[in-house]
Amino acid sequence: MKKYIGLVLVFFSITIVAQKKDKVLMTIDGEEIMISEFKRVYEKNLDAIDNEEAKDLNKNLDLFINYKLKVNEAYAIQLDTLPSYIKEMKMYRNQLATPYIQDSTYVNRLVKEAYFRTKNEIKAKHILIRTPKTPTSKDTLDAFKKITEIRNRIINGEDFEEVAESVSEDPSARTDQKSGRKGNRGNLGYFSAFKMVYPFEKAAYTTKVGEVSMPFKTRFGYHIVKVDSLRQSRGEVEVAHILIQDKSAKEKELIDSIYIRLENDEQFKMLARKYSDDKGSKSKGGKLRKFGSGVMVQPFDKIAFSLTKEGAYSKPFKTRFGWHIIQLIKKHPVQSFQELKGELTNRIRSTDRLQLSEKAVVNKLKKTYSVKEFDDAKSILDLKNIRELSTDTLNVTLFEINEKEIKQSDFITFIKRKRNTSIFDLYKEFKNEEILNYYKDNLEKTEPEFAHLLKEYEDGLLLFELMQRKIWDKASKDTLGLQNFYKLRLNNYKNKPLDKIKGEVMNDFQNHLEKTWIEELRNKSAVEIRKKSLKKLQKHYAK
Repeated sequence: MKKYIGLVLVFFSITIVAQKKDKVLMTIDGEEIMISEFKRVYEKNLDAIDNEEAKDLNKNLDLFINYKLKVNEAYAIQLDTLPSYIKEMKMYRNQLATPYIQDSTYVNRLVKEAYFRTKNEIKAKHILIRTPKTPTSKDTLDAFKKITEIRNRIINGEDFEEVAESVSEDPSARTDQKSGRKGNRGNLGYFSAFKMVYPFEKAAYTTKVGEVSMPFKTRFGYHIVKVDSLRQSRGEVEVAHILIQDKSAKEKELIDSIYIRLENDEQFKMLARKYSDDKGSKSKGGKLRKFGSGVMVQPFDKIAFSLTKEGAYSKPFKTRFGWHIIQLIKKHPVQSFQELKGELTNRIRSTDRLQLSEKAVVNKLKKTYSVKEFDDAKSILDLKNIRELSTDTLNVTLFEINEKEIKQSDFITFIKRKRNTSIFDLYKEFKNEEILNYYKDNLEKTEPEFAHLLKEYEDGLLLFELMQRKIWDKASKDTLGLQNFYKLRLNNYKNKPLDKIKGEVMNDFQNHLEKTWIEELRNKSAVEIRKKSLKKLQKHYAK
């Protein structure tokens, strides 16, 4: 059985796009097979063939004909209509199309950008004016006007932190009146790549130190950001800690006594397991996950990074969680670009940054496609009850992409379950998605390599199903046929019992079934090889 699977793989490579000056090599039942098609198969598999006999051109041409006959048979009995086949091909097509809907140049730029922002961390403060989850045009405009007025106040001399504490709609900026906990007045501390939503990160890193950004939008609303400093990243640090929650004055006595015991060479792990109130790390001897700047509260962050020697520990200090002692386990400096490139690429592909790459592709497509919008049809965007409209009555064309018409009903279906974005933003998203879908649906016409690979997989999948039905299943289920085959060849097997050599006999039986089947296919098919084309091929490979 493995032999046949190998044969399927050997002849997976089938081309469907003729090259310039291509000639017909043969016809099978009137269908023309070009020289380029056979060459693509033959040359692709030369490196996988380890002996000269197997590289013989005529033998490979014979195998190629057998392969084509089998594939034609699969289509003739409509194996391509099987639900399992259709589902598998849909999944493979989407997978194969993925690299084509990403701008590789843009992705590389995002990777380099992310590395710079990993290597260099930024300290900033911000002010937020929120917008509703599903903002109207008025909501968006009002928020933009408000944040612009706030920015003007700061540009004209007002203190950023004072303004943030009084007007920012980020709850952490203001003092909590109930608990008395002071707000951060907009201060975010140091952060680096992937720590903030991308539009915020971008705005911070593109604003000069000491300056205030122009208003920008994230999913939370409108922001302005002021950059305080930019420094080389401290990387990440791995520490263990002992936490004593600050419930009474006795807790200070306890943390001090633990510190004295550390000074007397008692093990940090043992003391953490015995006394720490951090249930998450207690059983691990106080060990925490490694972290970078801005993750932990102050002064925990500052003290953790101030330790320089592995095994060294801090003096007791207090945060809002209680009293701590930290021990340094290891420092992890930022790795080189080559070391981090793969990880950064994967992170970009798994976040919404990848949509930026897709947008770059869409923007290129807009320059090559004819996209025509119809204003009368777009008037439905102004309807307040747009999601409740019946799609049955919305057959008017909303826009066209080349010859393809996109109906109003398609848009209504698209927005049915999308509640947290404005209708006009959803329309832009829908239009971009349809442009991308049009490109994906027509990849065979514009990307020859995609067409080759898709056809290879399509025919190979059909051939596998066909071999399963015609050979492998038949050989395993036809017990009587197997026994008769064995009895007629007893001398070949030196009279060994069938149950002792069943695997070998089964393999030979499969070969016999396939040979008989191929003869049937050849007898009912008209195969004509163009002698002149074959001679050119032979001369070409003889060189």
